[in-house]
Amino acid sequence: TMASPDDLKFQEFEEATDLLLADPGASTLSMSGSSSTALAGATGDIKLDMSDDEGQEESSELLRGEKQTSGFWTFEYYQSFFNVDTMQVLDRVKGSVMPLPGRNFIKHTLQPSPDLYGPFWICVTLVISLAISGNLSTFPNSLGSAHYHYRPQFHRVTIAAVVIFLYAWLVPLGVWGFLTWRQREERQQSGYSFLETVCVYGYSLFIYIPTSVLWILPFEWLRWLLILVAMVISGSVLVLTFWPVVRDDTKVTAFATVATIVVLHALLSIGCKMYFFQTATPTLNHTAAILTNKTH
Repeated sequence: TMASPDDLKFQEFEEATDLLLADPGASTLSMSGSSSTALAGATGDIKLDMSDDEGQEESSELLRGEKQTSGFWTFEYYQSFFNVDTMQVLDRVKGSVMPLPGRNFIKHTLQPSPDLYGPFWICVTLVISLAISGNLSTFPNSLGSAHYHYRPQFHRVTIAAVVIFLYAWLVPLGVWGFLTWRQREERQQSGYSFLETVCVYGYSLFIYIPTSVLWILPFEWLRWLLILVAMVISGSVLVLTFWPVVRDDTKVTAFATVATIVVLHALLSIGCKMYFFQTATPTLNHTAAILTNKTH
């Protein structure tokens, strides 16, 4: 019969006792020490392996935590929209003022990381330039007139802010919603996200910042020429961006969508010119006429 482990251990102990009795000066080797050492080494290896596994699990948990998307109520959620450097913003501004045929602004310039940093500051700068340039535009027209009294119109800042930011947010929202609905109806491939739509509209407004500054010059023909140039440049960015998305739709829907985008963009530029850069000459002439009649 096969001996049990207990019997083997007892026999080893008994043989060792007989040897010690026969030769007391013989050297002995303790198996318990080596066994304990081996056991301790094995235990240490197990502990090291377990610690390595725990470290890998912790690192994988950290990686998963980094990839998780934060909620829209957190600061980290909106921080990702402003994660852009200066060179990227300058490159996107350059692309918005130099539209090239066949070059999609979103696919060639914005993707894969559209931002809100550039559009936000473009809108803020345009609001300030419209308000200040609109106030300063009355000086050249009334230069040398003794009846002119300058009155700063601070309410134009509020009006400019409402108009620009509503256009930069509501119009892209409408365009994005309509294109999303049409793609589902026609079972087409997915188009642009809402963030990309807002981004291209924001950058398309950059050309109006230098244009609004040049509107200070008291030449009406020059102002209308500048409007035409700005509308062609910014409108081309929008058309070249959205036409590839709508061209697979029906011809009526495609042309109506692009025409609506261009008309709304033209109404913004013409409306800003008509409101913020009104010619003061008729008012001055009317005031001078009243004063002349009173003297007579």
